[in-house]
Amino acid sequence: MSSVISSSETDLITARRYSVGAETCREGGVSFRVWAPERRSVEVVFDGADENLPRLELEREIGGYFRGVSPAANAGALYRYRLDGDDAQLFPDPASRFQPHGPFGPSQVIDAERFTWTDSSWNGVAPKGQIIYEMHVGTFTPEGTWRAAEQQLPELAAAGISLLEIMPVADFAGQFGWGYDGVNLFAPTRLYGSPDEFRSFIDRAHSLDVGVLLDVVYNHFGLVGNFQLSFSRYYHSDRHHTEWGAAVNFDGENSAPVREFMLANVRYWIEEFHVDGYRVDATQAFYDDSPRHILCDLGIEARRAAAGKQIFLLGENEPQQVRNVRPCDQGGFGLDALWNDDFHHSLLVRLTGRREAYYSDYLGSPEEFVALAKRGFLYQGQFYHWQGKPRGSPTFGLGGETFVNYLENHDQLANSARGQRLWQMTSPGRFRAATAYLLLAPGTPLVFQGQEFSASSPFVYFLDSQPDMAEAVAEGRASFLQQFSSLATTEAQQCLADPADRQTFERAKLDFADRERQAMSYRLHRDLIWLRRRDAVFSSQNATAVDGARLSDDAFVLRYFGGELGDRLLLVNFGAMLELRRAPEPLLAPLESQTWHVLWSSESPEYGGWGTPSLFSQHEWRLPGESAVVMTSQPNAP
Repeated sequence: MSSVISSSETDLITARRYSVGAETCREGGVSFRVWAPERRSVEVVFDGADENLPRLELEREIGGYFRGVSPAANAGALYRYRLDGDDAQLFPDPASRFQPHGPFGPSQVIDAERFTWTDSSWNGVAPKGQIIYEMHVGTFTPEGTWRAAEQQLPELAAAGISLLEIMPVADFAGQFGWGYDGVNLFAPTRLYGSPDEFRSFIDRAHSLDVGVLLDVVYNHFGLVGNFQLSFSRYYHSDRHHTEWGAAVNFDGENSAPVREFMLANVRYWIEEFHVDGYRVDATQAFYDDSPRHILCDLGIEARRAAAGKQIFLLGENEPQQVRNVRPCDQGGFGLDALWNDDFHHSLLVRLTGRREAYYSDYLGSPEEFVALAKRGFLYQGQFYHWQGKPRGSPTFGLGGETFVNYLENHDQLANSARGQRLWQMTSPGRFRAATAYLLLAPGTPLVFQGQEFSASSPFVYFLDSQPDMAEAVAEGRASFLQQFSSLATTEAQQCLADPADRQTFERAKLDFADRERQAMSYRLHRDLIWLRRRDAVFSSQNATAVDGARLSDDAFVLRYFGGELGDRLLLVNFGAMLELRRAPEPLLAPLESQTWHVLWSSESPEYGGWGTPSLFSQHEWRLPGESAVVMTSQPNAP
């Protein structure tokens, strides 16, 4: 049996960077600190090649923390915490920096300073002017690793992507999953590679002028491999619950150390991994009756950790409460932007006719698309029949960049029978027109991995569950999808993929050969993205300088008022060819002494169209069927 040393036997206790976890000391050795207020004693027990190192008995501090320094330990050491002297109670560190063998294995000491960064000139990410790309690292490449994903970064940058939104990477049990059930919030999952490989991925992205947002889950802990409660029951709230289980204790007894745990995590990813901000999952499940909401503290800590670099904070909020993006000193929570489900739902109804479940309160009408461009959310307090209550809140005064719009994301793709991509559920012309609307509307566009080249790979829910849980997970997923009448039939239920089947995960991996097979779709996305980024009228995201009108049951026009830069028209027609022999719509009128010229058309043969005939004459407008056309105002020829 290894000997035991007390932390009082060494003078190596030094200042720490974070309140919890294992940190290498500049003077040598490793400093450990953990919160375990209900435990009598905590020891560090080393594992693997370091199992013969002396156990370290930690000293109790005020507030329920235990702390100590092992002078013999170094980076790479494996360890567990022994609680109350019981060898049956050996647990990984709640703030582990890496779990090389997963949540049930020992924690590993990581020295973040060993990595050499090259992004000193990088200034961070502003909320405005972004093209977001949502990525699941495990399925983005066939290898599913940081190294493989890093090799694809130049291609994404060339396509015009400016900001990556990485689905959660906190370590979780099993060999595959979405990541929203993470249990080691400081440990990037071993499934994608080492912590330094994650750092290398971000460093390379910054060299290409591409930012990185990390999707984080702070409203609950995953169930499998979650050992936080072994250290303290106060991690969980005894008053609040979420749809995924117990809520995190942000406002109850002993909540201060829990808040500090989460805020240390916020600082950690920014300081040690150089992430440019966060996509905060399910903000409606953050229950906090404290004088200052935890989301406000999250933003304060993130910007402080960035040390002058710009940070982008994006929230998911199903009820669409704009309080999330109001300043904290005005009663808000201080986020920069919110996901916009209204945009997706209305477009999906128009493109597929799938008007059921939470799509049932949308018409997919031209009026909705004009309102989305001008005001962000459609539901701003009106009654929402699907939920039987009002939904949303007013968006007046918010810029277009506040609303993150999408045709696809991980949730919405998975909420279908086979995880089909949108291009597979509608006509080519309608898909091209919807893509133009997404990428040129004032909101911030988000593209889900592979969408830019019409990927053939489906994306459904997958989770590597233990055999005793796999059946319950599959039944739970099937039950959730029964809210859609088209998926509630016996036939549809029999077609659902098993989340625990590894083939469900493997089928979701991108096939980059689709870039060649679907070259027209890829060219469409690249051209539109660069048009948006390079055209100052579109890139301004000034929703107050946009107006729109219905042209028919299937068509609408958006007019962008560009001042000295000239105006732009975006004409979208989801139906048959439209002939307007009478056009009493002033938005179609050119400026005085100017005329309209086609700047871009979804009907270009380069995208699979048949060419764009003359759109208007002195007598009428003719808009091709299932198309989108961009026009620019130019002075008349002398």
